[in-house]
Amino acid sequence: MNEILNQEKSIYLQISEMIENDILRDVLLEEEKVPSTNELAKFYKINPATAAKGVNLLVDEGILYKKRGIGMFVAQGAKQAVKNKRRDAFYENFVKSMLTEAASLGISEEELVTMIRRHEKGGANEPEM
Repeated sequence: MNEILNQEKSIYLQISEMIENDILRDVLLEEEKVPSTNELAKFYKINPATAAKGVNLLVDEGILYKKRGIGMFVAQGAKQAVKNKRRDAFYENFVKSMLTEAASLGISEEELVTMIRRHEKGGANEPEM
């Protein structure tokens, strides 16, 4: 959790994304305790209620769970749940719009695959037509 907060989106969303990032990078493992809302608030110099809102988002999604009197912990299957959530968002936010734009430009599925493979190989940025 060494990331820096920015003005691009709500702080509580950034807090939840930072915890998700730590889960994806195996900084936080399943059944491991996550920083408390007070620790998050102190570290990022934010209101504890804001930190709690970010943590509670993850609780609502089943990524974290609370052990009464002890704190919040990473749930079993949390890493896969975060991956699935982010894959769905990637599809909705990027793939759908890319396919819509490709269709409007008359780019076929095969051409898209060729462009992606060219990029993977470090090829030219401009598609061959």
